[in-house]
Amino acid sequence: MEQGRLRSHLDLEVWQCSMDLAADIYAITTRFPREEAYGLSMQMRRSAVSIPSNIAEGAARHSRKEFVQFLHVALGSTAELETQLLLAKRLGFLSGGEPIDKLDRIRKMLVALLRSLKRAPVTRHVSRITPSS
Repeated sequence: MEQGRLRSHLDLEVWQCSMDLAADIYAITTRFPREEAYGLSMQMRRSAVSIPSNIAEGAARHSRKEFVQFLHVALGSTAELETQLLLAKRLGFLSGGEPIDKLDRIRKMLVALLRSLKRAPVTRHVSRITPSS
């Protein structure tokens, strides 16, 4: 990032990691039983996609307050996905803990980003459209 400024969500490591996790979840859920195609696997995919999507949408907003709000939604999606992963493990659809470990790392990154945004000094955003006189 240039001089500590965010150019886009593509610059955020947490967005990049959550995209990787979403791709992992898609790969994992293809191995679920066929009868789960519209059940748990679909819920897991939606939750996984929600994380980077909300990070991206929040980063595209013009206020820190909105960005924080979308990061909180992404954080909520991590809790949702964690619950779904634990259920999948309990049902025997998932054996390893790697997705849960990745999810934990993403959660920690989101919390750190939220803390830094809440501590940073408030700056005014300049409108891109200048009013006519």
